[in-house]
Amino acid sequence: MTISDQINALFSPLRTQAENFPRHGTMSEVLKDKYNLSKKRETDNIPAGPDILKLYAKSSVEMWLRAVHSFLMSSALTNVSPIWASVAGYYASHYTIRAIAHLLGLFQLHHDGLIVALQTSRSGFVCNFSKSKGIEKREHNFYWKRVKQHYEFFVDPLFTDNSERDGIPSDVGHRSWVNYRDHIDAFPNFSPLRFEELKKRIEYVSKIELSAYPIPHREEKFINVEAVQIVAYHRIAYYRELVNSVLPKQNRFWSIHKNPSWCKGIIEFQRVKPRLIDDGKE
Repeated sequence: MTISDQINALFSPLRTQAENFPRHGTMSEVLKDKYNLSKKRETDNIPAGPDILKLYAKSSVEMWLRAVHSFLMSSALTNVSPIWASVAGYYASHYTIRAIAHLLGLFQLHHDGLIVALQTSRSGFVCNFSKSKGIEKREHNFYWKRVKQHYEFFVDPLFTDNSERDGIPSDVGHRSWVNYRDHIDAFPNFSPLRFEELKKRIEYVSKIELSAYPIPHREEKFINVEAVQIVAYHRIAYYRELVNSVLPKQNRFWSIHKNPSWCKGIIEFQRVKPRLIDDGKE
């Protein structure tokens, strides 16, 4: 199944429905109930109907909206707090990766150590349950790794496996230094951005011309708020472009949520796609 087929399937139950998001924790509860049913039936696969498909779609969109909101916070804090601008910028990227993973039918029940993967069957879809193992027990590693492994993103330099190994450009490596390194000492005078300044900051990030995506590298430059924000913005815009390119314009749920009312006039989601250089050729 192609990623386009997957997106169409997940959003199909929401084609004509302007539904709200469910109560927080609903998806985890529903999937945990499915897992308990799988144990009773002694099988790893439980049928997944439209109710499950639209939960994956809603979870993906809600996670993307978290990414957008985190990016706004990062942009607003650019000059106020490089530390929190960097952390919020990282989470804007991470939430986008999670949103894409949910589009791919992947969800981690972190506290239960379970991976729930939507898989196709003869009659539609099933929820397949497996235990989190090794590095995939860590929520951040799991989502980034699985997205990067997918054929759609494997060769795309905007998406990485997000390794924390020394010497490798990495969003999470940069974030970890911000969070856990001693003596960061980056405390400018507190002067929050006004609306017009925030709008100009986001417009600036969205219009930067790139020859390569600046995945933050903690050993080369730290704190690199601009790099964190640039890649976060491109990932956010990528998600929106992907879903827009697949879903018919009349999909009511996506039509409502793809332009959040709370950032109207601040972010337009346009981007200048980089002229990536490969072996000396553009």
